[in-house]
Amino acid sequence: MTEWEKMQAHEIYDDFDADLFNRRVEAKKLFKEFNATTDDEVERRQEILKKLFKKIGERVFIEPNFTCEFGKNITLGNDLYINFGCTLLDCGQIKIGNNTLLGPNVSMYSANHSLDAQERIEGALIPMPITIGNRVWIGGGSTILGGVTIGDNSVIGAGSVVTKSIPSGVIAAGNPCRVIRKITDKDRVGFKK
Repeated sequence: MTEWEKMQAHEIYDDFDADLFNRRVEAKKLFKEFNATTDDEVERRQEILKKLFKKIGERVFIEPNFTCEFGKNITLGNDLYINFGCTLLDCGQIKIGNNTLLGPNVSMYSANHSLDAQERIEGALIPMPITIGNRVWIGGGSTILGGVTIGDNSVIGAGSVVTKSIPSGVIAAGNPCRVIRKITDKDRVGFKK
């Protein structure tokens, strides 16, 4: 089994593998090309993103400077907005649902190095998937760690560090992030389009 195959199976793999290095280089070329585009190059941006990601939905808008590790472990839904400075380290699978908003400087880290120093310096890495549901808003500067699922319709407060899964329909915030309360009809502000 190759190191890439181990990663896809969520097994411990050698992060220093030559094939993985080459895959990172290819992803960097693509996201650097994307980051060099301008807002009026919509079609070019979409072409680059289709090459970079495992799957990308319709009406996905990503602000530069966007960075990722491999790209091929990222699945994006429809009607998605990712603000400036997003980093998605996709050793494990990262899935982001429909109608989701990521504030500026949101980071997702879907892997964990071994805690044992010798294993760590030899390259032991453990991929841990991240799943973001539909209609989620992640506030600016938040960090989502591997193994986390954020349920549909939830809001993560700015600057949060999400270390454990968050259920659907709640506001959660803090370091570590915790549920504050459910979202209710009282949260409506009266906006109509």
